[in-house]
Amino acid sequence: MFNIVLHSPEIPGNTGSIGRTCIALNLRLILIKPLGFDLSEKALRRAGLDYWKHVNLSIYENFQEYLEKENPKSIFFFSKTSPKVYFEAPFEKDCHLVFGSETKGLPLEILSKFAPQTYCLPMFSDKVRSLNLSNVATTVAYEALRQINFS
Repeated sequence: MFNIVLHSPEIPGNTGSIGRTCIALNLRLILIKPLGFDLSEKALRRAGLDYWKHVNLSIYENFQEYLEKENPKSIFFFSKTSPKVYFEAPFEKDCHLVFGSETKGLPLEILSKFAPQTYCLPMFSDKVRSLNLSNVATTVAYEALRQINFS
């Protein structure tokens, strides 16, 4: 189907929730180190409930290793700083949806290199700095599914 990629995730509960979404939608979860937690952490297991063992999971030491081994043909990045909105992205089967860490987002060198493929979820209030990573990943995953006609 397609892949959710988390670059340097920091909060185990978010990763656990995203893992559960991946199982529900038959998606693969890719984690790029460093991770802000141990994969055996209680919070990760609690968020993923007893589903975590079913996550189709790949882990890479860094972004370069991920690019070399996955060689994604269609890749999309998400940042609150992008002027383009996520539903404008031309999602397709087997695409990679890349999200940054909860506190730092994606590194500037990645955002600069891949600016044409970077999108945001709009926020209409300046009272919130960011949206929850798990909510954003789930929202984008469903939009990608909608665009490929849930096939």
